[in-house]
Amino acid sequence: MKAVNYALAALGGAVVGAAAAILFAPQKGKDTRDDIVDFIKSHCPKMKENKLQQLADRISDEIKEAKL
Repeated sequence: MKAVNYALAALGGAVVGAAAAILFAPQKGKDTRDDIVDFIKSHCPKMKENKLQQLADRISDEIKEAKL
């Protein structure tokens, strides 16, 4: 059971790291949101499109607020 927790923690860290790398890349906001959508689609293929867009927008907005 302990190994599963470590594996989930490592996976979660990888997802957060990848999202941060995408969000801090020097590119246009729309391109960043498109990258977020592509990333989420590849990791959560059953997520509905409207929920996916909402999540991508929310992530992008929170990063913008954190930069201010």
